[in-house]
Amino acid sequence: MPAPGLVMGGVVGLQCGAALTTRMYPLVGPAGVVTLRLCIAAVVLITVWRPGMRWDRATLRVAAAAGTLLAVHHLSYYEAVDRLPLGAATTMEFLGPFAIALFASRRATDLLWACLAAAGVVLLSHSGVSLNATGLAFATLAGCCWGGYILVAKRLAERVPDGRGLALAVSWGALLSLPYGIAQAGTRLLAPGTLVLAAAVAILSSILPYTAQLEALRRLPPRTFGILTSLEPAVGALIGLLFIGQHLTTAQWAGVLAVALASIGATRTPGRAPRPTTTRTPGNAQDHLRTGTSSE
Repeated sequence: MPAPGLVMGGVVGLQCGAALTTRMYPLVGPAGVVTLRLCIAAVVLITVWRPGMRWDRATLRVAAAAGTLLAVHHLSYYEAVDRLPLGAATTMEFLGPFAIALFASRRATDLLWACLAAAGVVLLSHSGVSLNATGLAFATLAGCCWGGYILVAKRLAERVPDGRGLALAVSWGALLSLPYGIAQAGTRLLAPGTLVLAAAVAILSSILPYTAQLEALRRLPPRTFGILTSLEPAVGALIGLLFIGQHLTTAQWAGVLAVALASIGATRTPGRAPRPTTTRTPGNAQDHLRTGTSSE
C-alpha cells in the first residue's frame, strides 16, 4: 500500500476507536480506557512480534520516549474527548503535526498547503458555542505529544525495521498508564463487556493504525506525514456525525474541504530531487526517509 494510504488508514482507525470509547467513559473513565487500550495492544503486539530482551541502550531509550509520549497523548486526548466534541478535540490535537509540517518546511508550496490546512482547522473548530477550557487544554497537550511522537517514531522506525520497536513502545506506555487506570476504575477494568469494547478500541486505535503509520514514517519525511494527518479533524468530524450524531455547520464543512485539499496538495506536489551521495547502503531506512521515496 502507498505510504499516504497507510497514513489515512491509521487516521480512520484512530477516529473510529475514539468514537467507540465514548461508550466506555461511563464504565471506566478516560484513564481506564487508555489503560485497557494500551495493555491489550501491548499483549497482541508482543505475541505477534516477540521483541525479546536484547536491545542496545539507544534503541531502548527511543522506544521508551515513544511509549511515554503515547501514554501522555492518550490520557490527555481522551480527557479532551470526554469534555469536547470529537471534531473539536481532534482539531486542537492537530496543532502538533501542523507545527511539524510548518517548521520542517523547505519549499514555498509546503507553506501554502500548511496554511490552507490551518485555515481549515480554524473553520472546522468554529462551532458557535463556547468550548470547555479544561478540554481545550488537554487537547492542546495531546497535540504537543502527538507532534513529539511523530519525530521520535521516525527515529524508532529507522532503528528497528519491523514491529518489534512498536511493541516495546506500546508496552512501556501501558505500564505508565496502568496506575492511572487502576486508580480511576479499579476492578471495573476486568468486566467482560468492558474488555470486549476495549479489545475493539485497541485494534482500531492502536494496533492497526500505529503499525500502518510506523511503516509510513519509514517512507515519508515528518513534514509530509504531519500534513497528511491534517485530515484527522475532518475524519473526526465525519465520524462524530455518523456515529455520535454531532452535526456540522456550513463553516465546518468548509473547513473539511480546506483540510482535504491541503492534504491532497501535499501528496501531489513534486518533491525536491535528492542529492547524490558517495556511499549508500541498499535498503537503508534513513536513505528512504531522507529522500521521501518508497522503500519498495
